Amino acid sequence: MYTVTIRDHMMIAHSLPSKAFGPAQNLHGATYVVDAEFKSAKLDENNIVIDIDIATKKLQKALEPLKYQNLDELPQFQGKLTTTEFLAKYVHEVISSEIRDSFKGSLKITLGESHVAWAAYEGEVV
Repeated sequence: MYTVTIRDHMMIAHSLPSKAFGPAQNLHGATYVVDAEFKSAKLDENNIVIDIDIATKKLQKALEPLKYQNLDELPQFQGKLTTTEFLAKYVHEVISSEIRDSFKGSLKITLGESHVAWAAYEGEVV
């Protein structure tokens, strides 16, 4: 399996209004390191998994509307618990919709919320 991984970051604010989250029920900030790992069993006609510049721009485009935002106020997240796992899948879906016609393989999105905790979502780009 071949892989190409690119990285960006985003700073957001949100709350997680469920008793499961203790003090994180209240509005708080998070700075995520976001890795997008593109995987393919074979290389394309240019001997690459995906062009690194294209991958970088797609990740930036997916994150830009979220950066420096209070996720609680964004319409697409109304009524949602914007956990790290949820956001990983959301970013995966946004990027997948952008590359499904040009990339065949899987994509893993990892959001690191600290040096000791991270969550990921991985799936085929379809």
